[in-house]
Amino acid sequence: MAQKPAEDSSGYWYPTGGQHATSVDVLNLLREYREAEAKMRARTRSSMRMNENDLLALRFLLQQQRHGKVVVQKDLGERLNISSASVTGLVDRLVKSGHVERRPHPTDRRASIIAPTVESDREVRETLGVMHQRMIAVVDSLSTEELDGVAKFLSGMVGSVEAPAPHDAEKAGGVTDAGPVMAVHRS
Repeated sequence: MAQKPAEDSSGYWYPTGGQHATSVDVLNLLREYREAEAKMRARTRSSMRMNENDLLALRFLLQQQRHGKVVVQKDLGERLNISSASVTGLVDRLVKSGHVERRPHPTDRRASIIAPTVESDREVRETLGVMHQRMIAVVDSLSTEELDGVAKFLSGMVGSVEAPAPHDAEKAGGVTDAGPVMAVHRS
């Protein structure tokens, strides 16, 4: 991988150089990907006239629908880590905008399920479909060994980000003076 000249890049925290990608180059690319993804989410929210939680809720509802699972408001609250009142407001907005509907629960006559509408599924596919196809093409172009490497890298990054900071782990009783908590690789 060709390196960017040092003056064109912050080098994350360290200077870059050489003919092969360094850990700093990879972290810079990961940062650039996160920034590009954040911009894409903002464009999607704008085009669909939704806020972040509304879009996250719709994505969750569509995923659960694809797996044949029903969702009640409590499930949305737990998924988004928001209060019951906030979930009610969120669902009311999505019902009003035509993105979801309340339906009778199949086994509990006292409850309602929250389901995405056919129109919202179509809108999400139209808005994100081409981008997802491009992303799948990139993944499909990788060899099995490259896929294994990418999966190992991303899994390790998730573990690194989710691991508590040393001072948080100490408060929870997870670390002593022996050193920081290490991320566990997930397979």
